[in-house]
Amino acid sequence: MDKPAVLVARKVFPEVVQRLAQHFSVEDNPEDHIHSAEELTQRLQGKVGAFVTLSERIDARLLDAHPQLKAVCNMAVGYNNIDVAACTARGVLVSNTPDVLTETTADFGFALMMATARRITESERFLREGRWDRWAYDMFAGSDLHGATLGILGMGRIGQGIARRGALGFGMKVVYHNRSRLPAEAEAPLGARWVDKEALLREADHLVIVVPYSADTHHAIGAAELAQMKPTATLVNIARGGVVDDAALAQALADGRIAAAGLDVFEGEPRVHPQLLALRNVVLTPHIASASVATRRAMADLAADNLIAALTGGVPPTPVNPQVLARG
Repeated sequence: MDKPAVLVARKVFPEVVQRLAQHFSVEDNPEDHIHSAEELTQRLQGKVGAFVTLSERIDARLLDAHPQLKAVCNMAVGYNNIDVAACTARGVLVSNTPDVLTETTADFGFALMMATARRITESERFLREGRWDRWAYDMFAGSDLHGATLGILGMGRIGQGIARRGALGFGMKVVYHNRSRLPAEAEAPLGARWVDKEALLREADHLVIVVPYSADTHHAIGAAELAQMKPTATLVNIARGGVVDDAALAQALADGRIAAAGLDVFEGEPRVHPQLLALRNVVLTPHIASASVATRRAMADLAADNLIAALTGGVPPTPVNPQVLARG
């Protein structure tokens, strides 16, 4: 009996592909070519499952071209690349990879905040350019983290991880804004205080953005919000491109309305707003917050677990639309 066919859309760990090959006929992508919408449509011909990343857009048009598709398993915690409602309407299971990247991403978010506040990449460029010839009292003087106010927009798993590092490691005061307030027992160990969005912007010395991307959070931080922040404040975005209006942020940084920013995600990535590239008071990294070897392997394994379970009669561990399973 022929094995069901699946597509692994991007290059992943060979061991993960080999594990999938025990269950499926696998078409993978060792060249790591990023497919256009037309190419992805062609590659999905005859496939019942897809192992995808944020590079692949799964929408109603693609789904209608492939009615045989049964599962789309994303190697990411976010899934704004997938039209979940369209998948659900067509009985296609969607899954993601939460939890396994929480601590690694929180580590990186905190590191990016430190690099931004203490002007690490700016000062390194200065040194590498051969411009360091003396000590000066104000040379690359940045802002402290210890004892400062850490503001978090989006207090989910990763936001709470960053709050723990700030409160317990650096004695930071934690304020946060979330759609719903955390239980008191979650706030208490961190001394965390829920505030409205306006108060968050006013009070934060260092603001970290960790909200999921959606129509509701598109440009949640724009020119009006940046104008409410302290001129000495820093902003870090490890959420998704589009949550921050990059053009407005670049202008605010150029005008000195806020001190600095650290960005791991961008609108239209991998393209980066050219004004951001020209600024020295912004730390830029290429969407690598979850990029430790152990965590990326755990994400790939979980995406594979979901795909295997979805197509072999098992229970996927992290479904996004579990109502599809109830129909089966």
